[in-house]
Amino acid sequence: MAAGWALFNESTMILSALCIAVGWVMIRRNRVRIHRRFMVAGSILGALFFVSYAVGTFVVGDTEFGGPASYVPAYTLFLKIHVFLATVAAIMGVWVLRLAFKRRFRIHRKVGPWTAIFWFITAATGLAVYLMLFVIFPPGETLKNVLHVLGQ
Repeated sequence: MAAGWALFNESTMILSALCIAVGWVMIRRNRVRIHRRFMVAGSILGALFFVSYAVGTFVVGDTEFGGPASYVPAYTLFLKIHVFLATVAAIMGVWVLRLAFKRRFRIHRKVGPWTAIFWFITAATGLAVYLMLFVIFPPGETLKNVLHVLGQ
């Protein structure tokens, strides 16, 4: 079940990044209405990822790294960098959306590209984490869900 949930999560994140990329191309072509639609769709998919990831963490649990023990320090460092970048990207995403909805386009135009870049990096590092956890190496043990914590 953990691999299926993780695949759904990763799919929403990749689709989100693709929407953001199309939205960026559209604004470069001065197609404001299409830009807005793709950016909103990308944001909704990003929010869906976050909610699904949080629910999955509580219901299914976290999957441990199943690769060689000698790779664990490098994987752990990579994961921490990914989590940091994801947090920055999410905060920037909320900020840049608020700027757009408040029609503060001068600042939005400056922050938006940086936000998209952080979003793309987050999607790419998230894909790498998914591949390391479920494709490249056999999945580790999945534990620490709510039922496990509650002793059920």
